[in-house]
Order: sequence, then structure tokens, then C-alpha cells
Amino acid sequence: MSERGRNIDRRMLMKIMGAAGATGAVFSASCGRSIDTARAESSGIVGGKWDRNIRLASSGPGGNRNWQRGDAVKFLPPEKIPTGGSAASALASLPKSKLLTMYYRMNASRKWETVMKDLFVSGKDNLYGAFHPYVGEEAIAMGVMAALNDDDYIASTHRGHGHLVAKGGDLNQMAAEIFFKETGCNKGYGGSMHITDMSKGIMGMNGIVGASYYLAAGAAMRSMVRGTKQVAVAFFGDGAANSPYYFSAIRSCTNYKIPVIFVNENNFQYMGVPMATVVPTKYISDYTRGLDIPHHVVDGNDVSAVYEATKEAVEWGRAGKGPTMIEGITYRWYDHAGFAGGRVGVDGAYGLPYRSDDEVRAWITRDPIVRFKTWLVEKDIANATELTKVEADAQAAVDASIAFARQSKDPDPQAGVHHTHANGPVMATQFFNRSGFANPVKTPAEGGRRG
Repeated sequence: MSERGRNIDRRMLMKIMGAAGATGAVFSASCGRSIDTARAESSGIVGGKWDRNIRLASSGPGGNRNWQRGDAVKFLPPEKIPTGGSAASALASLPKSKLLTMYYRMNASRKWETVMKDLFVSGKDNLYGAFHPYVGEEAIAMGVMAALNDDDYIASTHRGHGHLVAKGGDLNQMAAEIFFKETGCNKGYGGSMHITDMSKGIMGMNGIVGASYYLAAGAAMRSMVRGTKQVAVAFFGDGAANSPYYFSAIRSCTNYKIPVIFVNENNFQYMGVPMATVVPTKYISDYTRGLDIPHHVVDGNDVSAVYEATKEAVEWGRAGKGPTMIEGITYRWYDHAGFAGGRVGVDGAYGLPYRSDDEVRAWITRDPIVRFKTWLVEKDIANATELTKVEADAQAAVDASIAFARQSKDPDPQAGVHHTHANGPVMATQFFNRSGFANPVKTPAEGGRRG
């Protein structure tokens, strides 16, 4: 069938659906060639608010068994964030103070992780443990948080430092936790994947892939029972969409109208396998389109596009209509975990087997922070001098957090059993001698206790 024939068929389909009482919408992204906006506009349905969403774009990163290293460049967003349109208007309507706070937190997140990268790679502080960099994806975290209230909930992933900073997490406590100090979020016993702050609705990062779905659903159901109108956000990566928890959670949230916003951060790469070769559909959001809930596919490096989609999702959830699915197309600059291919003072990781160095460099030119800075200046919201001051303040806060972590005390070894048993200190005395090694446990015949 010719391309013209396919276009006609799609238009006819929409007319037939409209005659039958169905409605449709296209939530287009600013993702360059990844969505055919001209075709959508010809249908006359762009910009409406509908109960059912049908994507008309025929291209997408998924469902491509012939994917080659470097193909991610085909989905580069525009060099600049659009200064016109509904997304720009929605973001520009926020107070200047809030927009500068957003810029500050995006910079704080980037600078904090970059300093940590340099420390890990250099070996200066003998840091160890897991660390999943969020660098390159900051617009998704900040765009989402900007649309939430302080008491709304978020459930993060193993790659969640950016989520915590965007929600207002404490850099000092975060740094101390990476250094495994008693002043850390988990008193030095959790490390990177277990940083949390319930005082800010941050239910924490999680090493269990896909755990965010049920955590967010539980928190949102609690708000429904209490009638507080709070919403919850479940962040997840492209690979986590294959978790058996995913469809179960989003289906149940749809069934009971639970206000959860499912945010997929699609960076093409899983742990180290191109998502195109293992995802059967063009977009991960295609998985759940049959559930008749809103779906947004957005430029994940455009904070305005993410904000607008989340704002609509929040309104939908607070109105009692249930969940929304948002897919942000983005790109991580470093390896899945740790800093293979990373170097001190150099942005991005190179020489990795599952992607090309050229695509890394190309995506770095679409830096979400640089794009946001340009947008703020072009919209005449802030000038370069003001933004340079914000950047300096963020760097100072990051430097102070590292100093705080270095100066903090190591945790007491016996504190590891606290909060794990009703008689934590007793258990410590029973099972650990003064050297810190486990004492042999006696059997009842040897005089040990029963039970």
C-alpha cells in the first residue's frame, strides 16, 4: 500500500471512530523525527483533551531488530526547546522564583553526580558500592516535580539521585550516604540505591527493578482512602517495563481509578542492550494503550514538555479519573552502573560496546540543562548573569555536601542490627564479640537457649 493510502486509512479510521462516539488524541513529542506531527494536525485533533489516546506516528525507537549502534541519533530532539506553543506557555506561567529553583536543582543534580563520578574514577576517597548516574536525564525529574505538590509521593528507581534532588532532597545526607557515614539518609547502611526522605514524600530509591509501581500505587490508594487528593509518581526505566509488576500495577490502578502517574524514562539502552531489539512495539507506552487512559510521549530532554504532560496527568488524577502513562525519550551519558568508560573531568562515557561514541557526543549537544538555560534567556525570564549565579550556588552546595560527608563519623558497627529486631542491642551482644566477629551459637545440648 502506498504512503498516501496509509494516510487515508488513518484519517478514515478516526472518522469512523468519531462517528461511533469514540474520541482520540495525539500527545506528540518534540522528538524530532520520532513523531509525524503534520499527519496528526491534518486529523484536526491536536491539542484537545480526550479520554482515549491514539498515537498516529509510525516511527519510534522500538520494534527494530536491525538496530545498529549509533541509531539513537535518529531520535535527537531539536537543538532548542520551543519558545512557543502550549508547553512553553504552561512552563512560562510559573513564577520566576520557581523556574530559578528548577534550574538550580537541575544544576545541583548534575554537578553532584559529576563530582561523585570524578571521585569514584580517581579513587581519591576510596568510594565503593553501586552508583547509577542520572546525568543527561534531569529534565524528566524536574519537569515532573514542578507539577507536583510538596506532599505528593514519588517512588524512584536504582537511578534516582536526580529524582531526589528535584524533589528537594538534602545533598548533605545524600553525599554522606554515598560515603557510608552515620549522617547519611540511612545512617550509612543503605548506600546509593536506598536513599529516601519520607518528610518530602520521597519513598526512596530501590534496587528492586519495577518496585516503584506497587509503592506508588499503595501511597496513592492511601490518599484516596484519606481523601487528600495526593497523587503518586512511579518512575521506571525502559528495561523495567518488562517487569511482571508493571502491567499488573497499571491495570489495577486503571480498574480502581488510583491516581498514579507512571513515568517511563526511555534512554534506549536497558543495562547494555538496545531497547529497540527487545521491545516489540514502537514505544514502550504502546504496551498499555488498550487500557483507555491518557498516554503522553514527550521529549524527555525538554523540561517544558515533561512539565505540561505531568500537569495534565496530575489534574486527571486529582479529578478521580485514575492513572496516566508518560514516556520521556532521553539519553543517559554514562554506563548503566558505575563509571566504565568515564574519565575525570570529561562528560560522558566512551568506548562502551552497546553504543557509539558519536551518539554519546550527539546527545550531549542536547543537554537538557543547557537547553533550559537558553529557553529561560530567550523567554526573557532570566539573564545570563542571574543564571551563572544560580550555577555557582549549586556548585557551592555540592562542594559543601562532599565536605560534610568527609567530616562525618563512620557508623557504629553494632548499629547495623538496630531497627531489625525488637531486641536489637541484645541480639548484637549475643551474636557479636568485641572484635566484631560472630560468636558461635550453642545448641541446646551445649547449654544454648531454645527458641
